[in-house]
Amino acid sequence: MSDVPFEQIGGEPGVRALVDDFYDRMEQLPEAATIRALHPPNLRGSREKLFLFLCGWLGGPPYYVEKYGHPRLRARHLPFSIGVPERDQWLLCMRGALAVCVADPTLRAALDGAFERLADHMRNREPDAST
Repeated sequence: MSDVPFEQIGGEPGVRALVDDFYDRMEQLPEAATIRALHPPNLRGSREKLFLFLCGWLGGPPYYVEKYGHPRLRARHLPFSIGVPERDQWLLCMRGALAVCVADPTLRAALDGAFERLADHMRNREPDAST
């Protein structure tokens, strides 16, 4: 078996399933309403960009870089106010998608940790004193 996460989750079809489940959760879960509101009304473009990014991030083809250049994730997310609640809502959706789309518990745990670090890096707003 390959040690490349992209291949371990099933290549492009696996990544597409993960992205679709993630955004379906974002659209359906009331507890993800804040993070959903940061996105455009139609999520088609968001789904495609995350798919392209995750293909390369998981060790597959670098589609995002080929199309858009270096991801510069933090810089691209600076226009959006991202604090602990937004990070946690994003992670709620991604963890749900991982639970459904990644059968291997070791891979799922590794991806969960990587996504948690990535989501935390996107924060650009300090926690409120009340949180």
